[in-house]
Amino acid sequence: MASGVKHKTKPAQAHNTGVFKTDSIKDVAESLGIAVLSDTVASSLASDVEYRLHQIIEEASRFMRHGRRTTLTTSDIDQALRVLNIEPLYGHSPFNPPTFRRAVPYPNAPAAGAVYYVEDEEIDFDHVLREEKIALPKGVSWTAHWLAVEGVQPAVPENPPVIPRDQGDQTDTKAGVTKTNGVGSAGPSKLQQQQQQLVKQVLSRELQLYYTRLTTTLLPPSNDIPKRAAALASLRQDAGLQALLPYLIRWVSEGVVSALRSGAREGPQAENDGRILEVLVEVLSALLDNNTLFVEPYLHQVLPPILSTLLHSSLPRSHSTLVRTSSAQTLSRMLRQHSTTYPSLAPRIMKTLLLALISPGKSHATRDGAVRGLICVGKEAVRKGLIESGGARIISSEADGSPESNSAMSAVSDALLVLKPPSLTDDINMDTDIDVLATQLETTLGSTFAAQVVSSRDALWATAILGTGSGPNES
Repeated sequence: MASGVKHKTKPAQAHNTGVFKTDSIKDVAESLGIAVLSDTVASSLASDVEYRLHQIIEEASRFMRHGRRTTLTTSDIDQALRVLNIEPLYGHSPFNPPTFRRAVPYPNAPAAGAVYYVEDEEIDFDHVLREEKIALPKGVSWTAHWLAVEGVQPAVPENPPVIPRDQGDQTDTKAGVTKTNGVGSAGPSKLQQQQQQLVKQVLSRELQLYYTRLTTTLLPPSNDIPKRAAALASLRQDAGLQALLPYLIRWVSEGVVSALRSGAREGPQAENDGRILEVLVEVLSALLDNNTLFVEPYLHQVLPPILSTLLHSSLPRSHSTLVRTSSAQTLSRMLRQHSTTYPSLAPRIMKTLLLALISPGKSHATRDGAVRGLICVGKEAVRKGLIESGGARIISSEADGSPESNSAMSAVSDALLVLKPPSLTDDINMDTDIDVLATQLETTLGSTFAAQVVSSRDALWATAILGTGSGPNES
């Protein structure tokens, strides 16, 4: 019976029959920190790895056949991994496939299988040193630049180039300037046409239409007072005029130059020029009143027309006082709004006004405008111009009874009232003190203005004008 019993034979190890060896599995396990791995587990893993490899190669071969190719590439492997929902292998490009070479069989082991290796490329150092060096490109970065500043495109490399105007427009411009010098009425139309052509290149169609209607409504021969008031109200309140601001300021400047250039002081032309100057000054005042406009970059363009209308010697007589008063008020508004941002604005304006007031050879009208401007600058400007610099004495000495001289005298009287302190109850004997200060007042102000102050019998006013302290009895 014993001889008839069949003993079960131990099956052969499967890990020796597969393509993927169990030794490779054990090596990977040791690299992962698994020191002991049984042969059964290693054999099972090797079989599973071999199955997965066959599956990937089979899927990759399908992509190769659909691509009408006979060589399997790394892109086929990547596509097969994506189909099997496996993350692809990175760093292998199908455009530079590696070249494999078969190694020569080792003499001592002729039974060993074929060994393939990637051939290393030989580099010729002489060729590398002689060839042109390719500079590395600049990395991706972000830079900021201005597309437009107050409606004007800056000339930076990032912006498209501005198309220059042709030679014909330049010829028309020169002709318009020549006509302006010759005939006062023909020049502004040419300049206005040229400016409107420039506006069309930058502004939208709506703003172009607004600019055209605004300029035709404000200036004569248009005499529609309600429309003019509505246009000025629009300039004071509308919030969408920032792009139009430089063109409006230029239009005002050219209009002031054209009106002052004619030099007419009487007649219909003078009346027309006077109305034009009044409207242009009101336009500047309206632009300064608009809180939505950023006027600071254009202050250097706003000052010339204001100072020109304030200090010009040949304003139309029927409009001179109103134009100078409006210009002075506009100047005062500008200083009140922007003197804190630009501390040098008030000293520069005061220097210009002082030169117009005390320089020899100036007309009565110019001195009149200078005094009105000093009143708007402030009390210290009045003191420096009329008292310390002797402006009141100069105007008093040059008085000749003409309308311009009388207007200047009236302006000085108004300026001296700015220095008048508030009335206070004091034990000072007004009559005695004012008589003591009369000589000093005549030396400082001239006889006319000194008599005006003395006749008021206000010793505190006289003391404030002379700047001698609380009263004359302190000596």
